[in-house]
Amino acid sequence: MVSDKDISVEERLAKAKKPGQDAMVLHRYYGGKIEIVPKACVRSFDDFAIWYSPGVAEPCKDIAKNPEMVYEHTCKWNTVAVVSDGTRVLGLGDIGPEAAMPVMEGKSMLFKYLGGVDSVPICLDTKDPEKIIETVRLIAPSFGGINLEDISNPKCFDVLDELRRDCKIPVWHDDQQGTATVEVAGAINAMKLVGKKLSDANITVIGAGAASIAIARLLLATGFSPKHLCMCDSKGILNMSRKDVEGDFRQKWEICQKTDGAGKSGGMKEAMEGADIVIAASKPGPGTIPPEYCDLMADDAVVFATANPIPEIWPWEAKEHGVRIFATGRSDFPNQVNNSMGFPAIFRGVLDVRAKTITDEMCIAAATELAKCAEEKGISEDYIIPTMSETEVFPREAVAVAMKAQEQGVARLKLSRSELFDRADYMIRRSRGLTAKMMDDGYIADASKAFLD
Repeated sequence: MVSDKDISVEERLAKAKKPGQDAMVLHRYYGGKIEIVPKACVRSFDDFAIWYSPGVAEPCKDIAKNPEMVYEHTCKWNTVAVVSDGTRVLGLGDIGPEAAMPVMEGKSMLFKYLGGVDSVPICLDTKDPEKIIETVRLIAPSFGGINLEDISNPKCFDVLDELRRDCKIPVWHDDQQGTATVEVAGAINAMKLVGKKLSDANITVIGAGAASIAIARLLLATGFSPKHLCMCDSKGILNMSRKDVEGDFRQKWEICQKTDGAGKSGGMKEAMEGADIVIAASKPGPGTIPPEYCDLMADDAVVFATANPIPEIWPWEAKEHGVRIFATGRSDFPNQVNNSMGFPAIFRGVLDVRAKTITDEMCIAAATELAKCAEEKGISEDYIIPTMSETEVFPREAVAVAMKAQEQGVARLKLSRSELFDRADYMIRRSRGLTAKMMDDGYIADASKAFLD
C-alpha cells in the first residue's frame, strides 16, 4: 500500500487539479446539474384540470383567504432561492452573474441531495445592494427561505441585515453563517484532539471578509475568548490602532474593539505566532500562507486553510512544518470543513418548522450536533467532522436546528424530536433514492460516456 509520504508533489498537484479537469467535461456533457420535474401524479390528461385550470382556482381562493395556506397547497414549504450577484464567486472574485451560475446550480444540487430541499439558482444582473434587496423582497412570496451567496463585502452585511428585518421567511448568507457553522464544528473537535480548552486556546483568523467575521462572531459565542482571538486582513492585525477601518468598515472595527488583536500588532507572521489554531478564509493559494509561518505556532498546531478552489497552503506543506491537524474546504482532502455540511441540513430543519429566521443559536446548535456526530464515530487527526457520505448526520443536524428554533419562539410549527427526525430522514433519503433511480434507469446519463469522445 502506497502511503502519502511516497506520493510526489507533482502527483499530489495532479490529483488536486483533476476535479477541475473533469468539471470541464461533465458540465458541458449534462448541460447543467439540475432540472424541474413533476412530483404530483399524472394519471391521464384529465388530471391537468386538477393541477391547472379550472381546479387550481380552489386552492388559490383558499390562500387568498389565509396566506399561510400557501405552505399547504404549494411547494413554498420546501423551496429555497439561491441568490447571487456574482461579485465574489469562490476565490475567483467578481466574475459576473452568468459565470456564477455553475456554482449556484451546484449549490442547488447539494440542497436537494443532502437536505431534500428544492432550490432555484437566481443570478442577478446588478451590483447595487438596494436593487438586490428589492429583488429579493419581491420574489420572497414564492420561497420558504433565501440563501444569499457569493456577494462581495461589505455590502453583503447590509443586504443580509435589511432582508432579515423585512422578510417573513428566513434569509441567510451562507458565506457568513454557513461557513462559520462548519468551521466552529471542526474547531470544537480539533481542540478536543489536541487537549486544549476552547476558552484557553489562542486563535488566529486570516482574512477579514464576510466568512471570517462570521467565523469570529460564532467562535466567540461558542466559548473562545476575545482576548485570545486575533484577526488579520491584508493590511495587518485588527487592533485598536487600525483607525483606517473605524469609519469605513463597521464589522472590522467591532472586531478591533472586541479583541484588540489579542494584544498583537504587525501582519500575518505576527498573527500566527503562538496560535493554537489558525483559520484562514482569505485569498486562494498556493503560497498565501508561507509554510515557515507554521513553525511559529504553538505545539500541536491546527490549521484550517479554506480558500477555494486552492487552499492558502497545501496540506503536505503544513504537515512538514509541524501542523498536527489540517483541514481545507475541498472534498478531495481529509477534513473538509465546507459549508456543504451545514446549509442543506440547517435549511431542512428551518423549513420543517417553518422558521421565520435563522439565529446564531440555531447555527451553534448545528455546529454542536455536527461535532457530536463525529465524536461518536471516533475523531482523529484526519477526521474531525462528518463527511457528506454520512447520511445519518443530516437529519440529526436538521433536528437540532428545528428544536432550537422552537425553543427560541421563531418556528411556526411545533413538532416533537421524533417527528422532526422522521420527516427530515424521509426527505433526504427520498432525494438520494430519486437520483439513484434515475441513474439506474438511464434518465441521468452515464458519466463515463462523456470521456469516450
